[in-house]
Amino acid sequence: MNDKLKVNMNEYLPLRDVVFNILRQAIITGEFAPGERLMEIALAERLGVSRTPVREAIRKLELEGLVVMIPRKGAEVAKITEKDLRDILDVRCALEELSASLAAEKINEEQKKELKFALLAFEKAIQSGDTAEIADKDMDFHDVIFEIADNPRLTTIVNNLRELIYRYRLEYVKDFDYHDTLITEHRKLTEAILNHEGEKAQRIMKKHIYNQEITVIKNIQN
Repeated sequence: MNDKLKVNMNEYLPLRDVVFNILRQAIITGEFAPGERLMEIALAERLGVSRTPVREAIRKLELEGLVVMIPRKGAEVAKITEKDLRDILDVRCALEELSASLAAEKINEEQKKELKFALLAFEKAIQSGDTAEIADKDMDFHDVIFEIADNPRLTTIVNNLRELIYRYRLEYVKDFDYHDTLITEHRKLTEAILNHEGEKAQRIMKKHIYNQEITVIKNIQN
């Protein structure tokens, strides 16, 4: 098995925090699927550590809502619920609409090139069929819009939500039937921003996030 769980010792972090970061990233990127059990002994063996830092990491993950404790079963990766999805995407939609509006207002010629490049990179990722690459390039595309918006407070809030959003992003990009729609929406959004059409960019972004919500709900219900 090609095991992606690797402990890279960080002299500035206690071992429990290193293990926590590894397990957290594995959950967010889908290495551990929703509902999958997290067995302390097995994880400790895979990571080459004792059970204690694994146990402590699982407790922290529970506090973050990424892990739930099931009576008589133990820890498992928290499932994506419709309520969680709607909560996080409601917040994301508000932030993304604002970023689109500000970007349309502020974008300059150099930034127009950056946005076009990010769009092209996303389209190439779609063609590759690699869901992790698609998710990364989708995130890069939206990050460019946030950068153009040039609002540090907005960027800080988005960064605090980044990993939670990434978990949901993986869910909608793995639906290959949705890829043509994603490309179309990204193109329309890019065009609106390039043409300084703030209100239009907001409307497109709102529809874009709504379509993602519908897609993920469909996937988690199946």
